[in-house]
Amino acid sequence: MLAYDFPLFRPPSEGDNLIIQATLGCSFNQCAFCSMYKSKDYRARPLAEVFADIDRAAALWPDAQRVFLADGDALVLPTDHLLALLEYLARRLPALTRVSAYATPFNLLKKSAEELQSLKAHKLSLVYVGIESGADSILKRIVKSGVQTMEAGLRRAAEGGLKVSATVILGLGGARHWQEHMEETAALINRVPPTYLSTLQLFLEPDVRARFLGRWGEEGFVFQEDEGILAELELLLRRLAPPRPVIFRSNHASNALALAGNLPKDSPRLLAQVAAARTATAAGDASALRPGFLRRL
Repeated sequence: MLAYDFPLFRPPSEGDNLIIQATLGCSFNQCAFCSMYKSKDYRARPLAEVFADIDRAAALWPDAQRVFLADGDALVLPTDHLLALLEYLARRLPALTRVSAYATPFNLLKKSAEELQSLKAHKLSLVYVGIESGADSILKRIVKSGVQTMEAGLRRAAEGGLKVSATVILGLGGARHWQEHMEETAALINRVPPTYLSTLQLFLEPDVRARFLGRWGEEGFVFQEDEGILAELELLLRRLAPPRPVIFRSNHASNALALAGNLPKDSPRLLAQVAAARTATAAGDASALRPGFLRRL
């Protein structure tokens, strides 16, 4: 087994793939809602350490086809560092078809389109980007890059030929700002559609709860109930009209309602599923939703 530096996080879709820790922690680590790397100080791992992990992985899983580069944002690494890592992965894992990593818009913008194209040529072809919201006012409260930086980062990924798997957090605007949250998020997605779009639901670990709530000042933050979350999901789906197909999912374990489809083709079906869940919930029937005790990050 590989000797991982825990805690270790990866997207749900990477669950069956090999994970290699190119960095430890998160290079930003300031998002007000996130507790993922609060117990770690960020550092880039020396290539010799990473190569040793790859050697061990190659002995254990010589036929590995997909690799996820952890931790929080491997794309912060210099391009020559990443290229050396990717070349070694390809040398030791001859069946390798895809490498992926988390990325922030800021660190995407620190690389030219040509650099990203070079990384893609070495099989780093998918990045996971936490959009969270398309509303500047909400992004400021949660300490994320503004919507202009977000949009520019997504465009840079597209210029580099990378696929983007983007996430949006339902409930992030609370009961007072949910419409702005969904309207502006849909507008951003329509301008720069990712390949994949997934929703999560807001869930605050105890160690970040006070800081997150404090970002809302005297106005305070009012959490959304299930009916409010379903209203958000419905508005998001009504407003999404991407100019090219987007694979949509709300099946992450944090979500109250699991959906899957391609936008805009499947919008009518997805909206009908949300409407049915809203009707059942309003009638006191919660069977259409994932039970609260099963929702988790």
